[in-house]
Amino acid sequence: MLRRTLLAGMAAPLVARAQSFPDRPIRIISPYPPGGGTDTSARLMAPHMSEFLGQSIVIENRGGAAGALGAAVVAEAPGDGHTLLIDSLGHVVNPHILRGLRFDYATAFAPVSLLVVLPQFLVIPASVPANTVAEFLAWARARPGRLSYGSSGNGTGAHLAALLFVRETGLDITHVPYRGGSAVIPDLVAGNVVFAFATVSTSSALIRDGRLKALAVTYKDRLPSMPEVPTTRELGMPSVDVDEWNALYSGGATPAPVLGRLHAAAAHALAQPNVQQRFTQLGGMIVNSSIGEATAFVRERREAMGRLVRAANVVVE
Repeated sequence: MLRRTLLAGMAAPLVARAQSFPDRPIRIISPYPPGGGTDTSARLMAPHMSEFLGQSIVIENRGGAAGALGAAVVAEAPGDGHTLLIDSLGHVVNPHILRGLRFDYATAFAPVSLLVVLPQFLVIPASVPANTVAEFLAWARARPGRLSYGSSGNGTGAHLAALLFVRETGLDITHVPYRGGSAVIPDLVAGNVVFAFATVSTSSALIRDGRLKALAVTYKDRLPSMPEVPTTRELGMPSVDVDEWNALYSGGATPAPVLGRLHAAAAHALAQPNVQQRFTQLGGMIVNSSIGEATAFVRERREAMGRLVRAANVVVE
């Protein structure tokens, strides 16, 4: 009886905290510049989460260091659910390639939900005289050391996919990192860099407009929205099968009842027809995992990316 009394006494403050949560506006930190895939996901989700929780939600873009600067804001904030992080594949790559981090990715965050998978296109400028990967490689190999490719930043999923592509194909080409997926696009369209991996959400409109060409997609299947684009697996490059995805996190010390409220708010947002329609238009596959599934997924992906980084000898400049 004494044990039950003690447990009840310990649980009461947590229940009360969940019932009063949120008691002020919530911040969602998007650790990349506006306009990229992660930022798009955040801005789609926020209005419906705000509606469910009864508090305003503000999106803050804190780009830099492959998302680590924005992640640090959440890692160092109180773990009370009022400061959240929406992040992409870089979340599980950064621990293996970035040095001097002020926090531990494995313990500083509590996953709330895996939201959506966002395949990446291998895209080139319309001005490049190639329409297939083979044609592009022939064109690029005729210009060794003279070309550059762009990425959304050192250590991001787009960077990792590009590094693996260069490793698989043996291209002699220079990497130019940008501060986010949307930042690389103008130079790519202009031909200042000759290829990049970009999420479908970032690049699909430009592909349809004819300003970019999609040569491959990093997904297990061809996308229904662009069935003419082959997968990297089809092209004999299985190691380049690096999907982007977005997950929502709170601080690592966030109480379980508060995580539950946040998960319910995220599920509410993902169930909205306009959100589902928009993600479909952007080539995203909605997941809406449980908290446990998200936690297991992030842990497994972190371990898998560690193996991939070591096997590919990935080095960040």
